[in-house]
Amino acid sequence: MGAPSITFTGAAEFSGAPLFHDITLEITGGEWTCLLGPSGVGKTTVLRIIAGLDSAVDFRGEIISSDKKPLLNRTAYMAQSDLLFPWLTLLENVCIGAKLRGDQVDKARATQMISRVGLAGHEDKKPSQLSGGQRQRGALARTLMEDRPVILLDEPFSALDAKTRADMQELAAELLIDRTVLLVTHDPAEAARLSHHAIVMQATGLRHIDMPQTPPVRGIDDPQTLATQGKMLKILREGPQ
Repeated sequence: MGAPSITFTGAAEFSGAPLFHDITLEITGGEWTCLLGPSGVGKTTVLRIIAGLDSAVDFRGEIISSDKKPLLNRTAYMAQSDLLFPWLTLLENVCIGAKLRGDQVDKARATQMISRVGLAGHEDKKPSQLSGGQRQRGALARTLMEDRPVILLDEPFSALDAKTRADMQELAAELLIDRTVLLVTHDPAEAARLSHHAIVMQATGLRHIDMPQTPPVRGIDDPQTLATQGKMLKILREGPQ
């Protein structure tokens, strides 16, 4: 059975104040869904709730997978910050999930993953010896290493320069084919390039974007990509309708 679709339905409050009202977010199985919107609207909170992490909010709703199975242990989550353990090497950080679960650590695969994100030769370095962009690529390698059917990404490419960002977008798309991916991003160009489905989260609810018929990963300068990017940016600038 392939990666499940997910239906997220509900509302959330923070310290008694509404964060987002009743929404229904459909995340298609085996495809990329991008969630855009202004800061503070609740995008990261949605990711954390799906991941089963503490989100410091009062959530009233439900999360249902298409196969009716719990999502616990079937998700991999990459936060905005790299969250690398400072006392571990890059290689140890990439392997940390298996080690914490008591599984056999596949160092050969981890080394290959580190190489794929362009960090070959840095395996034995601590996070303090890496740049911000290198740490973010290390966090991406750790997430990809988890090999889960549901992948939750919170601005995973934000610290990267333009060339590396494009390279890592393409690598993630390649390695996460047929996975259920929810990507939070502030970058309309990224959403237009990577997503099968794109949704703008606003204070008034969710607004779905018509996407090009061409499959991701779309060309950076493809006219349909640029047109979709422009449409998203216009909606973000206009604000809630």
